[in-house]
Amino acid sequence: MKKYTYTDKKDTRSGFGAGLLEAGRKNDQVVALCADLVGSLKMQDFINEFPERFVQTGIAEANMIGIAAGMTIGGKIPFTGTFANFSTGRVYDQIRQSVAYSNKNVKICASHAGLTLGEDGATHQILEDIGLMKMLPGMTVINPCDYNQTKAATMAIAEYEGPVYLRFGRPVVPIFTDADQKFEIGKAWMVNEGADVSIFATGHLVWEAILAGEKLAEEGIDAEIINIHTIKPLDAEAILKSVAKTGCVVTAEEHNRLGGLGDSVAQVLAVHNPTPQEYVAVNDSFGESGTPAQLMTKYGLDAEHIVAAAKKAIERKNKKA
Repeated sequence: MKKYTYTDKKDTRSGFGAGLLEAGRKNDQVVALCADLVGSLKMQDFINEFPERFVQTGIAEANMIGIAAGMTIGGKIPFTGTFANFSTGRVYDQIRQSVAYSNKNVKICASHAGLTLGEDGATHQILEDIGLMKMLPGMTVINPCDYNQTKAATMAIAEYEGPVYLRFGRPVVPIFTDADQKFEIGKAWMVNEGADVSIFATGHLVWEAILAGEKLAEEGIDAEIINIHTIKPLDAEAILKSVAKTGCVVTAEEHNRLGGLGDSVAQVLAVHNPTPQEYVAVNDSFGESGTPAQLMTKYGLDAEHIVAAAKKAIERKNKKA
């Protein structure tokens, strides 16, 4: 098992703020809009440097999406910012009609996704957003794993033509990817090569998958871990190459098991190579109030649950053989 260490922890939303500032410096067509959550979205540095390129829409998310769509007609590259729940569920009609249907170059940037929003509870902890957004034709869906990758992803989507949903979070998590990385949309990142089980993880669950891989290695199980930061377009080639080697799969995500990464991987496998698969995800329920760590454990999203899922997948593979 390849050893990953870290010297610092930061929230991925801060990676978005840093990436937005750099994207703004590189391209004067980049603009930002926010629905009264500048502090939470870490947009203040962009505003300080480019006040004329920022629109505060207030608590009017549907209007924000409409304004952003209109701005693209004049060549602007708008980045909208609010909580993931308000970025998707609250404004789905506006995104579908004004952004996706007409293929507008809007970057929908969503913080506080998943259970790790924590104490704010179920009404704010959206676990359906990946499914909602990946179903929209032409929508790219990205869910990076740490501060550095979120910063790189934010800069990359500024150069990409077309609508994007960028998902990130509130809690501080280990920084373990390279600061100078090149983010390739649609290209999975090999975290650790292995032979016994493939673990496809996204977002905050990538670090948990690394911890799980270390525990499995102690028991003589060689896990291949792949970071699926882009859920759409999905890197089917990387998935099939890995599964051809390992013969069984675990998908790990901070999302409902219905409609998320697990479903996308299962579709690829069903068509090309039916394979035993176990899901580490929220099992068709809403969340609740609690600390991020408490919720990740209660809803089965930590390293221990990934270890258990990997063992079950291997057991199913062996029975099939």
